[in-house]
Amino acid sequence: MDRPKKRDVLRAVYSMSCLCENGEKKGGEGIRPVSSMCSMSKMTDEDLLSRLPHRPRLKLERKKSYDDMSLSLYDSAYSLDGRSGGWDTPLFSIKDSFDPNPMVTEAWEALRRSQVYFRGNPVGTIAACDPASEEVLNYDQVFVRDFVPSALAFLMKGEPEIVKNFLLKTLHIQGQEKRIDRFKLGDGAMPASFKVLHNPIKKTDTIIADFGESAIGRVAPVDSGFWWIILLRAYTKSTGDHSLAERPDCQKGMRLILSLCLAEGFDTFPTLLCADGCSMVDRRMGVYGYPIEIQALFFMALRSALSMLKHDSEGKEFMDKIVKRLHALSFHMRSYFWLDLQQLNDIYRYKTEEYSHTAVNKFNVIPESIPDWIFDFMPLRGGYFVGNVGPAHMDFRWFALGNCIAILSSLATPEQSNAIMDLIESRWEELVGEMPLKICYPAMDSHEWRIVTGCDPKNTRWSYHNGGSWPVLLWLLTAASIKVGRPQIARRAIDLAEARLLKDGWPEYYDGKSGRFIGKQARKFQTWSTAGYLVAKMMMDDPTHVGMISMEEEKHMKPPLRRSSSWT
Repeated sequence: MDRPKKRDVLRAVYSMSCLCENGEKKGGEGIRPVSSMCSMSKMTDEDLLSRLPHRPRLKLERKKSYDDMSLSLYDSAYSLDGRSGGWDTPLFSIKDSFDPNPMVTEAWEALRRSQVYFRGNPVGTIAACDPASEEVLNYDQVFVRDFVPSALAFLMKGEPEIVKNFLLKTLHIQGQEKRIDRFKLGDGAMPASFKVLHNPIKKTDTIIADFGESAIGRVAPVDSGFWWIILLRAYTKSTGDHSLAERPDCQKGMRLILSLCLAEGFDTFPTLLCADGCSMVDRRMGVYGYPIEIQALFFMALRSALSMLKHDSEGKEFMDKIVKRLHALSFHMRSYFWLDLQQLNDIYRYKTEEYSHTAVNKFNVIPESIPDWIFDFMPLRGGYFVGNVGPAHMDFRWFALGNCIAILSSLATPEQSNAIMDLIESRWEELVGEMPLKICYPAMDSHEWRIVTGCDPKNTRWSYHNGGSWPVLLWLLTAASIKVGRPQIARRAIDLAEARLLKDGWPEYYDGKSGRFIGKQARKFQTWSTAGYLVAKMMMDDPTHVGMISMEEEKHMKPPLRRSSSWT
């Protein structure tokens, strides 16, 4: 039988759509004649298409399993040098305008309400827009780390202007003199946040920056500079615009940040020594020393800077330092921070007080310091990077951000990345529960909480940084899951978030062992909660978006692992 012609099909579809539009109503009216049918023979194909009712298209592709999709395109499309031209931001205007998901619509409205303007131009998003909160505190400021998921959402949406403005504005702030009491901070320090003050009488805008002097613990944010470099690379990847990163002021900004990190000192390790409260965990939580979050961000920022620095005399000097540091840092982290069942057993059997260079227990970790919970928590398959490693100290806690960044930056090997995902799946109730994702696990309580946090009333057991559940971490889990090729983990987490977030008013964090309760002091309409959800959704709709934040492992950076691995 002959196939129907295209025009006949269009006519049939148009006829049926008209009947549906003008047909039987609830009130019992009969089918009315369709007057437009008489002129249908005179219509062109384009006319027929244009007259079809504009309804949202069903997203049938969402029913496909991403397990069947090949993610090998990341390797070819995203080169480390950032020069590939095949990753411009996809157009989302048609798709988003007809998105039938009301939660996505609400999230975008909330994100746009949070935008901050300086002299008429958007320069960031404030931390929270909670109309019910009487105390503003510093939630009306633009935080560097908080803006990252907002920036990624705008980039994926095809709206890079606000991201470019933010990068340039924070770069300008970096050039200001930074003093706390009588001490001057390093030139490369980036602000934790800034606030735009509008004077309606003089019609002027003024920016006031905070470099840590107003923070709870008066600690400068180590992560701000790293996030700035990472975001600059994401902007370049998304837009294909290399001119911003190549500007002299951006090149100088990167070099100033790197100067703080790569300065020679008394360190015997390639990791960065940090104070408590210098990152997302910005209160006293016992993460001083060499926290995994900072080390992973440091590694990612180094690789990002390496792809953007110019090959001039100044740039080459830093590039040589970066390459050497990356080799040392990747070996150190993969060897001494990695923990799986076999490695845990090895530590359990460690000898102590080994003075020779042949010592196995290089950090003199006392086996009796291993917490009881880790023996039941560690699955047969799986592993993760522990929270901290230093002299006679190993923090066995799980920290979500550091492990997800380790996957995205390829600090974790492909085998280690899969092992981290194995751990999340095996310990879903502990690490995800009813609301993704635990910022750390487990929580401290009683005597340990009093000693480590200083009796912090905000970081009580299973709350805030002490085992609280943070929706913003959803975008990191989603990106890591897609990169590893296991997006079903992200889908499961997104489904959990969609059941609560909009109804609960986009809280900052959740409390409880399973994340069941809205946080005791959580702000609602927290901007990075909405932005994190949007980024996760857009990455699932178009996995190629992951490439603007993800990096593939370079073969020459693969040191031989001398530790046992859970996957063999």
